[in-house]
Amino acid sequence: MKTNFIGTGVAMVTPFTEDKQIDFPAFAKLINDLIANGVDYLLVMGTTAESATISEEEKQEILEFAKKEINFRVPIMYGIGGNNTMDVINRIKSTNLNGVDGILCVAPYYNKPNQEGLYQHFAAIASVCPTQLILYNVPGRTGVNILPDTVVRLANDFENITAIKEACGSIDQMMQVIKNKPLSFTVISGDDGLTLPLIAVGGEGVISVAGNAFPKEMSQLVRLALNKDFENAKTIHYKLLDSISNMFAEGNPCGVKEYLSQQGKMKNEFRLPMVPASQKLSEKIKNDLRRY
Repeated sequence: MKTNFIGTGVAMVTPFTEDKQIDFPAFAKLINDLIANGVDYLLVMGTTAESATISEEEKQEILEFAKKEINFRVPIMYGIGGNNTMDVINRIKSTNLNGVDGILCVAPYYNKPNQEGLYQHFAAIASVCPTQLILYNVPGRTGVNILPDTVVRLANDFENITAIKEACGSIDQMMQVIKNKPLSFTVISGDDGLTLPLIAVGGEGVISVAGNAFPKEMSQLVRLALNKDFENAKTIHYKLLDSISNMFAEGNPCGVKEYLSQQGKMKNEFRLPMVPASQKLSEKIKNDLRRY
């Protein structure tokens, strides 16, 4: 099974009102802005969405709203993950996945399973998942690294495990996956700044945080790179590089929400323990936006 998650995906933030409720009008505005600027698919309720602070009932409401607003214009990826395998399975079974093209499943965090535990975790989920299952490797957040042998083993053993969002930070590790994976399996960048080099060695796109604020630029960069126009892609890459650095300087989605707020796209609101950017970073972002 070949994934339809090729090109530029955006890990959408969750806009909040001043009283910390879901800001659905701002969410609709974000969806339509991203699609209008050429992104290829949308990730609803990834970790960038502050999903750890959003109740299961709210997640279901957000998903239904997103499906209606997107209206089949682009594929939908939906985040369901955790460190309790049975809980992940139960949430997949209880979620209305009609209209959802794939599940993004982050590696278990905190309890640090070994490679066999990681394999068994994703194998159990894949066996009940009615859609594509996209692995998400982000060791800096989870404390555990899905190694290339485990990724390739899962890709070979389960037809519905179609891709990995790779945010290990190591191009060498990603190349080991690309070198040994089945032809139909897709490696997607989970780091905005590594998107261009990863595509150059065989990756097929990005699930982007920066794309929330710069959807046109990220979409152009990825499209050019996939078409092997690396000179023009490189120009956009270096234009975005400082902005990407700012976005992660004080944690995600702190930085990208500061950009979105200054662009007038949503309020700069968070649920604790996340808080807005410092005044220093806010000023830096204000100066950076003048370049655009």
